[in-house]
Amino acid sequence: MTATAPPATAAGPRGDLPASAGSPGDLPTAVLRSSPADFVVEELPAYAPSGRGEHVFVTFRKTGRTTPDAVRAIALALGADPGGAGFAGMKDRHAITTQTASFQVPLARDPAPLLEKAELPGIEILAVTRHDNKLKPGHLVGNRFRIALRGIAPEALPLAERRLAEIGRVGVPNAFGPQRFGRNGDNPERALAWIAGRERGPRDRREQRLLFSALQSLWFNEVLARREADGTWSAVLPGDLAKKRDSGGLFLVPLEGPELADAEARAAALAISATGPMFGRKMRWPEGAPGALEREVLTAAIGDPHKLDAFAHAGEGTRRPLRLEVDGMEVAASDADVSATTPEAAGDPETRHGIVVSFVLPKGGYATTVLGRVFRLVDASAPRPSISRPGAAGAPPPEEDEVEEGQPGADP
Repeated sequence: MTATAPPATAAGPRGDLPASAGSPGDLPTAVLRSSPADFVVEELPAYAPSGRGEHVFVTFRKTGRTTPDAVRAIALALGADPGGAGFAGMKDRHAITTQTASFQVPLARDPAPLLEKAELPGIEILAVTRHDNKLKPGHLVGNRFRIALRGIAPEALPLAERRLAEIGRVGVPNAFGPQRFGRNGDNPERALAWIAGRERGPRDRREQRLLFSALQSLWFNEVLARREADGTWSAVLPGDLAKKRDSGGLFLVPLEGPELADAEARAAALAISATGPMFGRKMRWPEGAPGALEREVLTAAIGDPHKLDAFAHAGEGTRRPLRLEVDGMEVAASDADVSATTPEAAGDPETRHGIVVSFVLPKGGYATTVLGRVFRLVDASAPRPSISRPGAAGAPPPEEDEVEEGQPGADP
């Protein structure tokens, strides 16, 4: 793969991250979501239901509906309280997505006949099984994506394929996408005004978590952009808090000595990744240069970091890997493959040429973060077309998979 130019700028006001292959204008254009069938997502559960208990796990496939809307419809069909339903993460509306939700249903009530006779447009029930506990945010391993990208200039396809293959080997910077910042991209600004006392915050706790998570995400993207700019996003530095890929455990990278060299080798082998901040009262701080950078970013934003202590109810803080690993990367680059995904587009020369990309991301990973490193993405389902970079100004806010700990506003 041809080496790509390093980024030259830090994050912008809404968490912009420069694309690794150059500026957006240097990237080939690709159209996604020409139809729901162009964006297929399958949730990978963390565990199987036990087959007993007062909670009913319903696995369903939805098309053209948001996760909350689909969950509410299923709850009403079961005679369950929609407010008591649980699900691991949000899934896109303009897509075909498969996920599981839980509903509290008395043992004396058989859920299967209720769902069989229910009218659920855009929802296909795949499995119904009881379990002892409610499904909670973040109870998933990750998501499997199959995405058709259209309108790619034929001469750009070979290099795009090579870049995607390289991403499958080394991963990408784990930026939050524009979905995290609200429909108009102004949630971080609203959250800052709330924290500073300039505006009254929302009364609804879920909206409070949404706003606070947008601000956490903005600051994370700022730290990530700074580390991408100096080339350390995929490495570990002395004092970093690194996350183990196999177990998810965190450990402090030594400031010196043979254990530091060992950690550096493990990072190069993708066995561990440095983490960045999701600021909050209970967040664990790194040491050395990483700690200094994170304190600099937070202090520049709000002054005293202890101001966040009063907002622990909206987000207690945690750590998020700076690197997003991409597993099972596969690329099919023929008209036949793309046309098979959406037959209605087969005769349109503007959308026929392209590729179908399949891969698996861990929870919290955005498909557009991956694809935006290779293409200037245009979302055919959005009123504002360009989503050239994760978090880019002017980007539309498609309801893409916000599975960072399972729900918008939840701490990762």
